Amino acid sequence: MPKHVNAAVLHPLKEALRLTYWYKNDLRAFLNATLGDRSLVAELDWTAYKHQIVTQLIDKLAANQHKYFDVLLNLLLTVAEVEDPSHLKRLTDGQKKYDEAVNSLTSLRKQVEPYRKLRSEKEDAARRLEAELARNENARAMSEKLAELKQLFFTIMSQDPQTRGYSLEKLLNDLFALYDIDAKGSFRIHGEQIDGAFTFQGVEYLLEAKWQKELTPLADLDTFSSKVNRKLDNTLGLFLSMSGFQPNALTLIGHSRRPTLLLMDGSDLTMTLEERILFPDLLMRKRQHAAQTGDIFLKATSLLT
Repeated sequence: MPKHVNAAVLHPLKEALRLTYWYKNDLRAFLNATLGDRSLVAELDWTAYKHQIVTQLIDKLAANQHKYFDVLLNLLLTVAEVEDPSHLKRLTDGQKKYDEAVNSLTSLRKQVEPYRKLRSEKEDAARRLEAELARNENARAMSEKLAELKQLFFTIMSQDPQTRGYSLEKLLNDLFALYDIDAKGSFRIHGEQIDGAFTFQGVEYLLEAKWQKELTPLADLDTFSSKVNRKLDNTLGLFLSMSGFQPNALTLIGHSRRPTLLLMDGSDLTMTLEERILFPDLLMRKRQHAAQTGDIFLKATSLLT
């Protein structure tokens, strides 16, 4: 068989990649572990939608097979070897997402058998081991960074308000960077308040974060909501109040005509730092819950009980 990957297998490969790795940071980690050339991954436009990223990569590899044949072949066979993407089951409509991914992987496997002959069993085993080690290393590095941020979080509790604000600013910047969430410049502190903006799953967010003794009142939420509403229609706001919110603020802000805020408190942040729920998962679930129910304060504890 010639050293060339046929175009007929490229679409099943794209579908399998897109459906098996739901989050862009998971896809990025897999590609870094599998391709062996991080520059190929870094050159992709990670602000684009996931299907665009996958198409951009595979089309480039396929169009330059004289240079990237081994890379494309390894990607094709490694994806086909994914047997049980059970991590998808913990997402909303997880069983449906899982079934779609399994079906796409099954379809891909039916077409890759001829390509296995192009790679010896020894090479195959070595590449699988290398990819597994890289994935384990990535997971270990993520856990170590979260443990570092968790320690910083506990240290912040005993700091004075000004120092505490700068420490929280660093924690949030590092947390967003860890999950490849596109922050628009570093978050900045103004007194006890942190302002910023970021893009997540194609949606633009404004961020406001406060760490003060008092519960956040309705007036603060109204002010931030007005700021968000002055932006384009697809803009949302994430308000992080480490101490929580006044009960009447939650009741009244929840009755607004079209809520544009999502709320998060210190316990939510703690859950993410303890790896009880991934930060991107929590943000996605908060947005979905608000869209379906109008409730803008879905707590992490309710997702874990």
